[in-house]
Amino acid sequence: MQEQDYILIGVFTLIVLSAGLAFARTGRSMTNFFAGGGNVPWWISGLSLFMSFFSAGTFVVWGSIAYDQGMVAVTIQSTMAIAGLIIYFTVARKWKETNVLTAAEYVTRRFGVKTQKIYSYLFIAVSFFTAGSFLYPVAKIVSVSAQMPITLIILILGITIVLYTAVGGFWAVLATDVLQFVVLTAAVFIVIPLALDEVGGTDGFISQSPEGFFDLINSEFSPVFLVAFMLYNFVFIGGNWAYVQRYTSVKSPKEAKKVALLFAGLYLVFPLIWMLPPMIYKVYDPGLVTTQQMEGAYLMMCAKALPIGMLGLMIAAMVFATASSVNTTLNMMAAVTTNDLYKTIHPRASENQLIKVARWVTVFFGLGVMGVAMLVPYLGGIVNVVLKVAAVTGAPLFAPILWSLYSDRQDSRSVILTSTVSIAVLALIILILPSVLDYEVSRSMEMTLGVTVPVCMLILFEIKNRPVLSGEKAPVTIGSDQEVEEVERSGDDTAFGIKVISIATGMIGLIMTGLGIIASKGNGMLVAAGIVMVLMASAGLYFGKTKSKN
Repeated sequence: MQEQDYILIGVFTLIVLSAGLAFARTGRSMTNFFAGGGNVPWWISGLSLFMSFFSAGTFVVWGSIAYDQGMVAVTIQSTMAIAGLIIYFTVARKWKETNVLTAAEYVTRRFGVKTQKIYSYLFIAVSFFTAGSFLYPVAKIVSVSAQMPITLIILILGITIVLYTAVGGFWAVLATDVLQFVVLTAAVFIVIPLALDEVGGTDGFISQSPEGFFDLINSEFSPVFLVAFMLYNFVFIGGNWAYVQRYTSVKSPKEAKKVALLFAGLYLVFPLIWMLPPMIYKVYDPGLVTTQQMEGAYLMMCAKALPIGMLGLMIAAMVFATASSVNTTLNMMAAVTTNDLYKTIHPRASENQLIKVARWVTVFFGLGVMGVAMLVPYLGGIVNVVLKVAAVTGAPLFAPILWSLYSDRQDSRSVILTSTVSIAVLALIILILPSVLDYEVSRSMEMTLGVTVPVCMLILFEIKNRPVLSGEKAPVTIGSDQEVEEVERSGDDTAFGIKVISIATGMIGLIMTGLGIIASKGNGMLVAAGIVMVLMASAGLYFGKTKSKN
């Protein structure tokens, strides 16, 4: 990278950090700190869900697959759009109708405090690995680009993310997510035509691609894997406690459905856009052979195609796209610990005390996530960690609770046994026995087992617990007058949030416009993208001003 790239990374970091810290004023209560007052606009929540699920791992994990195996990487990610559509028709509305602050609160009211504590501990333990796997790939990208130790990068990124998440709470997460979506989208759209120019345009790319490069499936990622991965994503996106926030924080069940629909629509379009640069780099330089080399294919293409300065902006956008995944998980880990564990021990704790606990818990968990990120290279690499952790824990942890939204036949015993037994069995088959007996479980089998084991157990309990259990399903409502008052006042936070997002977007737009004027190539695209961002910022400021008056 050149000096201008480092400057832009620093400037973008300051803008995002300032935007997140600006929301220190919104953390007036638990409802605001963890749910945005329950009145978040659906499009903000939908973009946040999209960015929270997406990370730089997309460019590293799926980018390496795109370089190595081509179009199948797009097919794999497109299953997430199908999962989003299923959620739109099913569970998004259900979650909002529960009227809870967190999924853990639903578990408490549905199954009791003991069950909630078991699930909370399981969720927190798994979240360390998922958040760590989000943080590691972007740290690697920055480490390779800046020629700095990856441990140092993990610490710098981790501290930055923890700082604005602990101070600004849920609205800081939402605002930075939307800002990152705008900037990253502009950067990705710019890199594609510039990358194609390096290999002779679209015709040159297609004609020089390896045989079978545009096949939608292959032996490793078969139709069986794709179906199982789609079901896994349905459970994960619909049931992961961090993502449940996006459905419960909007105003109505109808808007909760819109959140899922926006997520599905974006994942229908973006996988191809994301995967084209590493696929193009396969034509430009087919000599990458090791996993570590292929994980850097996306960044190598960007370094070759983008003008000076734009590479820094691209890396910064990727960094904070990953930040959205980490800060979402940290915010939910803090919510579960504070709202659903600490409050049961200290029921008389004041709102101010709870907010202080939430912030310190965020810092503590952030340190743990940094530690896990540093261990990823010793756990078999990022692809191995992501897919194996998903197979072992995803459906077993979230499917039982998701299932209970529709069934009265599941009780505390059935959901706990389903989760714990499934995780133990899958860990034995996928993680332990292969190393002991010297064999390897295929990707398709991992995902298939990960979904079918818990589902089969739930079906068995459905049959066993006939007739319908009585007294297990308590009504789930929010009865606190203070929480209702916070929801009514949250319109101010929404207007303020839109204002902060707009100002930050406008600043980035001006920077991109200036960069386009002096760039060595891609001038027109950079200037156009910058102008569009400035216009969007102006519209956002007008909308926010109008909303605050109303």
